[in-house]
Amino acid sequence: MLYGAECWPTKRRHVQQLSVVEMRMVRWFCGHTRRDRVRNEVIRDRVGMTPIEEKLTQHRLRWFGYVQRRPPEAPVRNGVLERVDNVKRGRGRPKLTWDESVKRDFKDWNIYKEIVLDRSARRLAINVPKP
Repeated sequence: MLYGAECWPTKRRHVQQLSVVEMRMVRWFCGHTRRDRVRNEVIRDRVGMTPIEEKLTQHRLRWFGYVQRRPPEAPVRNGVLERVDNVKRGRGRPKLTWDESVKRDFKDWNIYKEIVLDRSARRLAINVPKP
């Protein structure tokens, strides 16, 4: 479900939809339905899973560290981190960008950019058990 998720600028609505789908699948393979009235936390504890939102953040921050460690002339670095300022944007609220998602992850997880650049420190700071 998370294939390529490190490149998605996810909104809260997307995370909510992924969480719903994940819990439906987990309930299905555990043999529970919504009528059984078993709480999601109980099922997650029984199966030993972490919320998909944490895994999504871990993937995104790992990808950010990878992009940052690349040389400045690398195409992936130019495509992800460089902004084009001379493009005219449409009316209304600006679209959520990938950098804004990463900044939100840094703020939510209370970590700094330098931690993500160091692989061993990153593993300790953002490691989430496999679902």
